[in-house]
Amino acid sequence: MTDSWATFGADLHLDTTGSTGLRAGLMDALREAVRTGRLAPGTRLPSSRGLAADLGMARNTVADAYAELVAEGWLTARQGSGTRVARRAEPRPSAVRVTRTRTPGSRPAHNLLGGSPDLSTFPRAEWLRAARRALTAAPHDAFGYGDPRGRVELRTVLADYLARARGVHADPERIMICAGFAHALKLMGTVLRGRRVREVAVESYGLDIHYDLLREAGLRLPCLPVDDLGARTDELAGLRGVGAVLMTPAHQFPTGVPLHPDRRAAAVDWARATGGLILEDDYDGEFRYDRQPVGALQGLDPDRVVHLGTTSKSLAPGLRLGWMVLPENLVGEVSEAKGVSDWSSSALDQLTLAEFIGSGAYDRHVRSMRLRYRRRRDQLVEALAERAPEVRISGIAAGLHAVLELPEGSEPSVLRAAAWQGLALEGISRFRHPDAAPGRDALVIGYGTPTDSAWAGALDALCRVLPTR
Repeated sequence: MTDSWATFGADLHLDTTGSTGLRAGLMDALREAVRTGRLAPGTRLPSSRGLAADLGMARNTVADAYAELVAEGWLTARQGSGTRVARRAEPRPSAVRVTRTRTPGSRPAHNLLGGSPDLSTFPRAEWLRAARRALTAAPHDAFGYGDPRGRVELRTVLADYLARARGVHADPERIMICAGFAHALKLMGTVLRGRRVREVAVESYGLDIHYDLLREAGLRLPCLPVDDLGARTDELAGLRGVGAVLMTPAHQFPTGVPLHPDRRAAAVDWARATGGLILEDDYDGEFRYDRQPVGALQGLDPDRVVHLGTTSKSLAPGLRLGWMVLPENLVGEVSEAKGVSDWSSSALDQLTLAEFIGSGAYDRHVRSMRLRYRRRRDQLVEALAERAPEVRISGIAAGLHAVLELPEGSEPSVLRAAAWQGLALEGISRFRHPDAAPGRDALVIGYGTPTDSAWAGALDALCRVLPTR
């Protein structure tokens, strides 16, 4: 079997079959990465401990492979400077041409796209223990079709957790388990259309997949301008025909600003006065680094705010587990929209998450990741100050991404340079609503995406493409 690993900015294809063994497979993969130019001369490799953790092998195996490649001249190792690709190990000219001509489907050398946590940190051992406990204790009815709202065990612990961590007024009877945020938004689009809502206001910066889901429900999407204080909710009153608004109050995506208290109040006042609904996307509300996280908007009026959350940023998007905290008068309609045939999330996964939260493992994991992501953001700020002082970081210290403000007109050229470096990242224009006014030039940097061993290489590649004056 051949395993493909993306680590420290290079893809290593390890052949773990036959008689070659892990050490030989790793050595072959490193030699090939150097030959083809995916590991450039002078590139610092991760520590043997870090690479072993990423690849799931023994540290001694990695250390032995490094030592032999040093002896062969592929790598150099010096006290205090780590292990690096040898300067004389230049890639062949033909390999350089292949590397620079990237096909649309090729994997980038460095990934700073937003929207994903560090998947290598998923707490496998704790999750497995929770799954075993959940399966052992699962009642017989857990293996049936069950309640369309989801398992009551998960809804109960979520009600407690959301009240404690996010200030949400939640009752298990008003929580709906779903397969992530997109599923929740699709259900809400169906319900809103059924209520004869024709327009849903959205922020002028956001994800086009969310826009598409609402448009598929037959809804029009006027946009609210976003500035340094968040969405201009004072303009909601002037949008005639709008029956709901989709917002990211805790940490606007992608601009990175929280919604100002006056604008939070204005949004709730609008909803009360018009009978409208606020759809609160709380996608990374748990990750605030400079102070305690801002409480959820839902706490201001549980009857007018639908609180939407998932495990996609705190654990992993592959779990496909999310939730809606609904106003009481919406529970029946959303249940009907979900339907008796829509069992979107495995009951056993729900029971595992309930056990994971109830045991305290979820809190521990979030605290650990908060420290990890804060450290990466601090390193990003330090690197910019040293190597690209003309580039300013904007938004609050929170979440899994940062916005880098660029000189006017430079966003396209920086993105082209990034593609040349094999660096995957996006400009802020990628997230601008079609009807929004032209805005500033900036990059959206997903510092949560790389593994620990890939982060240094990705950060170095980023600094190389940024304007320095």
